Amino acid sequence: MKHPLVFFLAVFAPFVSAQEAPLATAPPAVAPLTIERAVELAVTRNERAAIADTTVEAAEARVRRARTAFFPRVDINGNLSGDYGNGSERTLSTSALLTQPIFDARAFPLYRQQRFERDAALLTANESKRLLGFDAAAAFLGVLSAEQVLLAAQHRREFAQANLDDVRARFEAGLVSSNDVTRAELELATAVRGMAQASGDVQSSRIELGTLLKMDAATPLAPPEELLARAAAAPALSEGTLSTAQQQRSDIAALRARVEALRAFAQEPNARFLPSVDLTAQTSNVNEGAITNRDNRAFVGLSLGWPVFDAGVRGAERAERTANVRGAELQLALELRDVERELRGAAVQLSTEQAALREAAAALRAARKNSEETGILYREGLASALELADATQRLFEAEVAEVTARYRMALAYLSLREASGAEPVGETR
Repeated sequence: MKHPLVFFLAVFAPFVSAQEAPLATAPPAVAPLTIERAVELAVTRNERAAIADTTVEAAEARVRRARTAFFPRVDINGNLSGDYGNGSERTLSTSALLTQPIFDARAFPLYRQQRFERDAALLTANESKRLLGFDAAAAFLGVLSAEQVLLAAQHRREFAQANLDDVRARFEAGLVSSNDVTRAELELATAVRGMAQASGDVQSSRIELGTLLKMDAATPLAPPEELLARAAAAPALSEGTLSTAQQQRSDIAALRARVEALRAFAQEPNARFLPSVDLTAQTSNVNEGAITNRDNRAFVGLSLGWPVFDAGVRGAERAERTANVRGAELQLALELRDVERELRGAAVQLSTEQAALREAAAALRAARKNSEETGILYREGLASALELADATQRLFEAEVAEVTARYRMALAYLSLREASGAEPVGETR
């Protein structure tokens, strides 16, 4: 027989181990997604940002190609031929040609043009990413707004269900008529339909946000309290604010760079009046018959190219490109005025939405008070079912209006930041 201690350990050890083992922990809760993180994910994951980067890469390649006008070029050619009738007759010839531009006035404006075009592409890419961030922020706010509307619809449904239960009890007690029950059922059906519509709106807005961020659309969102607080502040515009917006807007800077690129391109026809000078060095070898029978030749020289008269092509191209420069300058002036219009319009819209939110909040307080008072009067028999249903409807509409006004104010604040050239979130530059 086994020792009693061994028997005890063998029997009770599994239970002791199970008690000592740590309890199974619940899966960690998913951290709510903040609006700052949403903007970051959109800029790093969305294809629009990658497409913008490819335009910069292409512009960089064009700069490198324009730079080749200052570097030497080497060409090597070889040829082996034989006599069909006499197999011993073979000829091997090789040549190497080095061409080094010494001076070509046309290369300088063309190189400057591509550098300005590269700068414009980089600025345009930055602007595309900035606007992508604003789209992500707007979609983020859209989800929160839809969820708040859904919450109001759920409250309405809960209230309608509780009211229906109360009315049925009162009908069975003979305190109200069957028409009150019918109206309560109608109110519940309307509340259920509104909740279904609000739920669909939440799903649609989440799909849009998930598509922008390339992530799961069911991730919980954190309300942007800091952004909402900033949106509630009165906008202050000044000439300094306008000037700063015109300077820091990437799209305006890109237009300035394109104007300079066109100006450099317009200078290229005039550079054709100056001669171009190239250094040329060539060596050739021809081997016929025996391997020792070689004919080596080499020379070094300078070549001068001077198109004295081109039938007026230079003048025509110069006039065309100068006109394009003037058009680009006018477009830049127009865009600068549009910045002022966008900035002032966004400030007016923000002020309007702030006023609308104040009125919506006041209306919500009144609707809640009216709903509570009407409920009390109905239970005392001093109000009709129609008045109770109307109070419930008005409360729901007031809740939706308050939520909508709050997030419309946030969207107006984002529009103001977009017009000023700032990023969607963070401190204003």
